[in-house]
Amino acid sequence: MFGQLLSHWQRKLFPRKTLGQRGEAAAARYLRRRGCKILARGDRLRRRDELDLVVLDGKTIVFVEVKTRRTQEFGHPAEAVDPAKQRRLTRLAVTFLKRHGLLEHPARFDVVAVTWPEGRRRPEIEHVPHAFEAAGQNGWYS
Repeated sequence: MFGQLLSHWQRKLFPRKTLGQRGEAAAARYLRRRGCKILARGDRLRRRDELDLVVLDGKTIVFVEVKTRRTQEFGHPAEAVDPAKQRRLTRLAVTFLKRHGLLEHPARFDVVAVTWPEGRRRPEIEHVPHAFEAAGQNGWYS
């Protein structure tokens, strides 16, 4: 009885990371091992939207969208970054660059696809550099 109560409160106080959070952490480790410097993680710039990772690759600021799935049964995780998501990420990136006075720096958009099947200790990670160009409407990005 006491053991069940204790484990209940441990889960409440120290919740397990969601699959998405685990995927973002794995992507950050992956990029760091490849020489990137993590500038921001989970940066919320608007009410609902957030930038998963912002990294520095040499002198380029890279906005990384991380998509994590258990399987590829319904398609590759990177396919979830559709044109609407690309426009939202572009607006968030412009906001981030303005906020930090970095508009003059080169920037790009990457996608990191993480497939992490149930029961596996390590995920499969696929990095797609230059996944898409800045997307706006009629040349407007913000």
